[in-house]
Amino acid sequence: MTDGLPAGIDPSVPPSGAGCVECDASGGWWVHLRRCAQCGHVGCCDSSPSQHASKHAASTKHPFMQSYEPGEDWFWSFETNEAYDGPELAAPTSHPVDQPTPGPKGRVPADWQQHIH
Repeated sequence: MTDGLPAGIDPSVPPSGAGCVECDASGGWWVHLRRCAQCGHVGCCDSSPSQHASKHAASTKHPFMQSYEPGEDWFWSFETNEAYDGPELAAPTSHPVDQPTPGPKGRVPADWQQHIH
């Protein structure tokens, strides 16, 4: 624990961008976004086709993510599989409000509900 925070949460690190890093690189899409509380990596949620946020946590062993959706501030612990109350992270705290969910605009298939987990 540093400054009263559990290991794996760094409130000073900004998010990696407005969308899932891997989906943006590959032209993919997501249902919701999650942000790594340790390094700021933004990935797609487990309902999304590629589940990049969980894959990031598994490969890096970073233990916490936070919702990256407007109006949501909950954390998830991959170690305990429980919701967690954490500190405010560096801005921005969500993707842009005008970015649709699912998103991003123009890449979500019309039958997107057939592709979610």
